Amino acid sequence: MDSEKIPKPPAAEDHPTSTPSATTESVVSVPTAETVSTPSPVDEKARAAMLIKAAAGLPPTGKEPRGNGEANALRETPAGTPPAARVAPGAAKSTTTPTAGIAKGIPKPVAAKQPATLVESAPEPPINRMRRRVVWASIAGFLGVSFLMFLRFFLPRSIFEPSSVFRVGFPGDYALGVDTKYQQQYRIWVTKTTDRLFVIYAVCTHLGCTPDWKASENKFKCPCHGSGYDSEGINFEGPAPRPMDRAHVEIDAEGQIIVDTGRLYAWPKGGENKFDEEGAYIQI
Repeated sequence: MDSEKIPKPPAAEDHPTSTPSATTESVVSVPTAETVSTPSPVDEKARAAMLIKAAAGLPPTGKEPRGNGEANALRETPAGTPPAARVAPGAAKSTTTPTAGIAKGIPKPVAAKQPATLVESAPEPPINRMRRRVVWASIAGFLGVSFLMFLRFFLPRSIFEPSSVFRVGFPGDYALGVDTKYQQQYRIWVTKTTDRLFVIYAVCTHLGCTPDWKASENKFKCPCHGSGYDSEGINFEGPAPRPMDRAHVEIDAEGQIIVDTGRLYAWPKGGENKFDEEGAYIQI
């Protein structure tokens, strides 16, 4: 037994241990960019929804979800891969070829759809602006006139009449008879006789009409009911009950005749005659 040789285990040189070499490293499968950057179904749905909203012109509802491609790349790297063979987080992004308007994992019709084009309306022509101004001016004028008419009801109703005191010239300016020069302006007649000058108030004593002087007939004739008066205003025909009134007259410092129609002298029917009172005439 001593002479039997016990076989020795092979030396380290005969059975070399497997050491990773460059050849082995080249054989190890390295994940590609597509494997690393493949998004999850949740990311695909979120990005598809955001692209659809952008195509429709709607504002995004939140921030774009960041894909978990980097985490998937680290998880999908086989165990035992040397550090040199591991793919860097940014490598997948750099190796992916970007396309214009098409995102990876999104259907082409949805990704290629462009936002709706905004069509600007044509500028408003000047004629429309002018027409609008005319309409607004008409409305403002109508409202202004209506407001003035409304205020008119709150103002007192008054009739503006000329002054009852006025001058009619000098006594020498008149000839004998009836002068109708101031009939329209003051509603009077200046009558001159051989010894007096007086002023007849041109109002019919029947119903207040204005008689007319008929020079050819030498009388006043009322056009309303036919009352007649002589050249001195004394009634002699028709329904007039009494003679026409006479206005107050006097001579001022300059020698002119001053007439006051606010002071009248009457001769009532069956009453006292006031035509002879001072102020009812001017002595010539």
